[in-house]
Amino acid sequence: MKAQFIAALNQICAEKNIPEELALEAVKSAISAAWRKDFGNKEQEIEVVLRDDSDSPTILLIKEVVEKVENENFEISLKEAKKIKKDVKLNDEIRIDVTPLEFGRIAAQVAKQVILQKFNEAERSALFKRFRDREDDILTATVNRVEGTHVFLEIERTNVFLAPSQQIPQEKYFPGKRIKVYLSKVEQTKRGPQLVVSRSHPRLIELLMTQEIPEIEHGEVKIVSMARDAGIRSKVAVYAEDSKIDPVGACIGQKGARIHPVMDEISGERVDVIEWDRDPTKFIARALQPAKIRNVVIVTSQESIDSNTNRRIKKRAAIFVDESERAMAVGKKGQNVRLASELTQFELDMYNFEEYEAFKEKLKAIQDGEIIESKPENSEKPENSENLENSKNKE
Repeated sequence: MKAQFIAALNQICAEKNIPEELALEAVKSAISAAWRKDFGNKEQEIEVVLRDDSDSPTILLIKEVVEKVENENFEISLKEAKKIKKDVKLNDEIRIDVTPLEFGRIAAQVAKQVILQKFNEAERSALFKRFRDREDDILTATVNRVEGTHVFLEIERTNVFLAPSQQIPQEKYFPGKRIKVYLSKVEQTKRGPQLVVSRSHPRLIELLMTQEIPEIEHGEVKIVSMARDAGIRSKVAVYAEDSKIDPVGACIGQKGARIHPVMDEISGERVDVIEWDRDPTKFIARALQPAKIRNVVIVTSQESIDSNTNRRIKKRAAIFVDESERAMAVGKKGQNVRLASELTQFELDMYNFEEYEAFKEKLKAIQDGEIIESKPENSEKPENSENLENSKNKE
């Protein structure tokens, strides 16, 4: 068809991120449907040809050349075929030009509807293919509009909804603001593919750190675990096999040059970087920084299942701190000990240091075995605590 039509088609493809081949196939399919409705039937095999030198498409009806015609939809006799093409032979396929002088108003309307439907299908298919391999990755988004707690983003010319539960609490969103989001999932729905994005997911911080810190990107420093209270504070445990690499220093950078861009991207949320240790007592003490921990006792070193309730019993540790350090170890509204517990995968019970000797004696009597304990290196510790009797019952 004429250059103006092709140019318009290409413009639509560019606007809707649709491959040109898919768009042309959609147009041909629409024209086929319109022709079958007014001039043929569903059983016939036709081919639509779009020519640059013509205002309208060419409709070719495809038939097989046979000796005796049994189905006029698919077959044509050799005698009739020779009237169209002199050198045709038996069993050849012949294409017959059946283009009507004009499709008419109804046919044009059908073509328009099918084209719109095909474009929508092609757009959805292209959208799904474009994003499905980018799950578990960071995308750059622009805030399009804000309606109360509902935030609508634009990502690569695609409208995306940022659910209230996936927002950073107290973060301000306004049209035009550029943010980075974590793409957790691409779902197929009746309305087409839906991108599930998040600003509060812990993986967002991990991926931001990977982008900002070469040692993490190259695998020299590994993120072992992470705990996040979105908008307020996160704790990240890192580790390096090479003893020459300081994993914490590599992540923070000189005067915070590496960690500050990560914190700025998440609205100033504090990110504590902690060195992981195979010794759980040392790791737990570090996880409770900046509080100084006097002692850590591992009560239960492995997860188990309660045979009576079928309830999972987590690993458990007792933390002993001076009274002056207790508030810092627990943190505001229990945040520090809660994040430390999530980071280390231990339930943490907090005790005053004066209770330490009595605790050891009682625990030894209960377990009748060796106690795993340590005096952490000038570290810190968590909160919340169920008493020793509860610990005994859970075991």
